[in-house]
Amino acid sequence: MKKPIIIDTDPGIDDVVAITAALFLQALDVKLITTVGGNVGIENTTRNAVDLLTFLGKDISVAKGVGDPLVSNPRTASHVHGSTGVGEYRFEEKANETLLTNENAIVALKNHIMHSPEPVTLVAIGPLTNIALLLKTFPETLDNIEEIVLMGGAVEGGNATPVAEFNIYADPHAAKIVFDTSINIVMFGLDVTRLTSVTNEDVEKLRGLGQAGEMVYQMLHYYKHAYSDGKITIHDLCTIFYLTRPDLFDLKRANVNVVTEGDAAGCTITNFTDDGNVSACVGADVERFRKELISVFEGIF
Repeated sequence: MKKPIIIDTDPGIDDVVAITAALFLQALDVKLITTVGGNVGIENTTRNAVDLLTFLGKDISVAKGVGDPLVSNPRTASHVHGSTGVGEYRFEEKANETLLTNENAIVALKNHIMHSPEPVTLVAIGPLTNIALLLKTFPETLDNIEEIVLMGGAVEGGNATPVAEFNIYADPHAAKIVFDTSINIVMFGLDVTRLTSVTNEDVEKLRGLGQAGEMVYQMLHYYKHAYSDGKITIHDLCTIFYLTRPDLFDLKRANVNVVTEGDAAGCTITNFTDDGNVSACVGADVERFRKELISVFEGIF
């Protein structure tokens, strides 16, 4: 049976790779995509989600979510992803506007979760604003959420600041709300997303793998400018591969506290303990990860 998932996202080049993989992996059933401001503003992240689904020929609803953090000022990563969020790539197809629902993302999340016949897995690959508002506004949804699998944080270090990863830094107050719940969370932080970086040679292999491979190749080719060491980090893809290939990763139970104020805002303080509600990823089979990336796109048009 396919695993029902909802992807909350701020596309974003690595988001596009992760979403595309999720849509074509037979073990996953993507029920809904919700957008949040993050890598770029909410209008662009929503447009990118609709354009991507149109390009891939997928009939999945997109619900526009929150553009600004709960408390702090908006921050973007347009210097990494480009002003539109997808580098210099341009989707040529006329967007299928019927995919964009009139429901706000928070309401759409609640309705899909509460009406699902089996527990839903939330895949959060952007700032956690929508997820925090969902849990605070509709706490009853907790009973039908299997787990939250997220890309964010780090056991050590950061990329937005010396101690904070971007998704958490972009809305630390929302992240704290999510991590402070009792729900099971699987965290893919910079420790493992950097470890599973792909090479320029891996990116070149995508070039000949159909329209989807060419799209991803062009985006990652642009994305390379952010990585001077020749290793390209597709952060968000770890969450999708975990859902279908969990044996790729090593997890360790922990509690995670999110710093919300001051120079360390966005820092995820990770305390490893068997009593924790977080499974923090601490290792991965890098060579298999890279091979699986190519394998997935070989199976797409």
